[in-house]
Amino acid sequence: MRFTAATLRSLLILLLGALPVIAGAAQPVPVFVKAASVEPFVESIEALGTLRANEAVTLSATVTETITAIHFDDGQRVEAGDVLVEMTSAEEHAQLEEARSTLNEAERQYRRIQRLVKTNLASESLLDERRAAFETARAQLEGIRSRLQDRLLIAPFDGVVGLRHVSVGALVTPGDTITTLDDDSVMKLDVSVPAVFLNTLRPGLRVSATTADLSDHAFEGTVASLDSRVDPVTRSITARALLPNEGHRLKPGMLMTVTLKKPPVDYLMIPEESLVREGFNEYAFVVDTDSEPPTVAKRRISTGPRRPGSIAVTAGIAPGELVVTHGVMRLREGTEVNIAAVQQDDESLEELLQQSRSTGNGEH
Repeated sequence: MRFTAATLRSLLILLLGALPVIAGAAQPVPVFVKAASVEPFVESIEALGTLRANEAVTLSATVTETITAIHFDDGQRVEAGDVLVEMTSAEEHAQLEEARSTLNEAERQYRRIQRLVKTNLASESLLDERRAAFETARAQLEGIRSRLQDRLLIAPFDGVVGLRHVSVGALVTPGDTITTLDDDSVMKLDVSVPAVFLNTLRPGLRVSATTADLSDHAFEGTVASLDSRVDPVTRSITARALLPNEGHRLKPGMLMTVTLKKPPVDYLMIPEESLVREGFNEYAFVVDTDSEPPTVAKRRISTGPRRPGSIAVTAGIAPGELVVTHGVMRLREGTEVNIAAVQQDDESLEELLQQSRSTGNGEH
């Protein structure tokens, strides 16, 4: 199509007349912003761990003998020194019971004379006699127990016994399992952690553990020790944490999800929505409020650890500067903006839109 000179002049006049309208159409871009702030940041490592009792032992016979008495029930709590099983003859059992009765009577007489001496109703010499009789009876009981040590199964520490695998009259031989004993006052949690976190792990690190079996509660503890070796196959190291077990809800063998928490470190945090990635570089749009209207500068930043909803910035932004959280796709270097709302905490996009409408700063 060919245009005449008059037609070209007319088109040029129309275009020049439209320029002011086009220029006036470039309105500031409405954006939501948030101030970069220094906040405590707790880095964490998640792993799986298996519970073990603080002390655990399988109790078994050491001689070939017939069981004559059992002094515990399934799941009973016992104290260190309690006799759990006897493998003695009737005569040996009678001697042991006689020694126990003699000790109880000697202790009762000694305590009685001790009270009478305080009120001057008995002599010191009588008290000495009763003390000697008490100590003699205790020594005799210890002597019999020592002789019968191989025929008595004694609890080595406080704890809870497991299921009983024998009955009175059963003939047991060395190595036969009678029951188990677990000290579950404190539980050991063995956690397999990738060796890349080796510099992070150390005794005293806080631990939070949960299990599907007890989903209503998180158990807190600390790392007590680390294994001396890294597994060459899995390239992981075992960290052992101690968890107080009040109420004895935790059981050995339970699988737990473990979160190991590093000490808090202060980081400059910005919302994740502010981050703009271009290739291997990361940017954020920072609002210059000194200009009128405000404009944005595209800053290249260096980032650190992150948590849901926010990311740490190690370089490129100063504390207190306003970064754009919503509307970044429409921005370029130097773009004029209209701050529709300032995000204070973790408000949702819908809440920010309501805030902008109430203040009249939003886009109409």
